[in-house]
Parts: sequence; C-alpha cells; structure tokens
Amino acid sequence: MSGGADGWGATLHEAVLDATAVTTGTRLLDLGCGAGGLARRATDRGARVTGVDTDPDAVAQAAAAVPGGTFLVRHAQDPPPGRFDVVAAVQVLMHVADPVAVLHRAGRAGGVVAATVWGRDRECDLRVLQEALAPRRPGRAPAVSEPARLRAMAERAGLVVERLDEVVVPFDYADADELLGPLMATPVARSAVRRAEPEALRDTVLEHLAPYRTADGGYRLRNLFRVLVARPA
Repeated sequence: MSGGADGWGATLHEAVLDATAVTTGTRLLDLGCGAGGLARRATDRGARVTGVDTDPDAVAQAAAAVPGGTFLVRHAQDPPPGRFDVVAAVQVLMHVADPVAVLHRAGRAGGVVAATVWGRDRECDLRVLQEALAPRRPGRAPAVSEPARLRAMAERAGLVVERLDEVVVPFDYADADELLGPLMATPVARSAVRRAEPEALRDTVLEHLAPYRTADGGYRLRNLFRVLVARPA
C-alpha cells in the first residue's frame, strides 16, 4: 500500500482493529481521533464510534468523514461518560504530559485498551530525515518507545497487558518532490533553512535518503510501531 504522508495510517489502524476484534456493534472510543482515519475504518466494520480530540478542526474533519459517529473536543485524559468495548489511543501517548493517566482513564472507560507508539529511533527509517535536518548525537529513546517501559506504564495505570505486537509500516513516496514537499514545511526544516541554503539542504536530505530509493525512482521508509492491548485489572 502507499504509505506516504497520508496513507500510512491504514496499516496501523487495521492492526489495532484486528488486535481488538472490532466488529459489528463494537462500541469504540477513539482517543486523539484526529481527522477520523481509525474511526472511519472501524465504522466500515460496523462499529459504533465516539472520538475525542483537542483540535476542533480535526474533530470537524472526523465528523464529516464519519457521519454516523460522535466526535467531541476533549482531552484524551478526559473521555466522555459511558462504557465502551474498546478504547483506542493511536499515536497519542508520546504527545501527552501524563501517558499513565491517559491509560488509566482509558481502562476505566473500556473493556479493552489499545495504544500504539513509534518504535525506537533505530527501528524507524524516518530517523534519517531528522538526522539530515538536525544532526545530533544519538539519544535515549522516548520512554513510551521502549517495550519494557510501555508495559510498566500500562501496569501502573491498572491494566493487564495481553499482548504487545510489532507492526512494520512502509512509508512510500512516488518521488523526491512528494517526500520533500511536506518535509520542508515542518518547523525543523524551516529552522534548518535558516542555517543553510534551501538547495544545499535538499541535497543533504536526498543524500541521506539514497539507500532508501526504489527502482522506480521513489522512496520507501520502513517504520516500526508497537501495538499494546490490555484490559483493566
């Protein structure tokens, strides 16, 4: 599948829905729902979806994408009242101040909790873009990326971990322009441009990406995600 800037989420979303056996009638709460990618795929399986996000624009997009769902502007740590069969937090834990609190509230709201995180830097090819734009010494991986720490956080939140899967998702780009366009608009790239000429920076990025070029002139970056599935103790 195409996994570039927009399409990569499908593989991860399907892995979450499979791992939690989402099907017709499943009541799913989507924490940090974004524009509704997971919600849309869950609805396609017959689930009844409620989504929350702190970004009003994202909530509006999700509501438009999934007319049958319920979408609210709320923090992941403050889920709406009600009992859900599955509570999903896809790529949320690394963006909140207290991931344990989010997992704890998720466990209180649902019978099954699923959370996904990026793999360690060395497990994700996207690291080469960071290295090209902002060279730095290798550092410690964020706590949520370490399997043992992720398990420990779930246990501190009062959850019993049932499985911790690894999902490798390809990010595919048709050509350099498709990859570099969104990349150069990021804050880290804009900061890098202040230190180097845009063309020189582009050449540097493409040099780092050379090992990931495909036979048809595109690029494929493989990135690992972890999918944790747990239940309240």
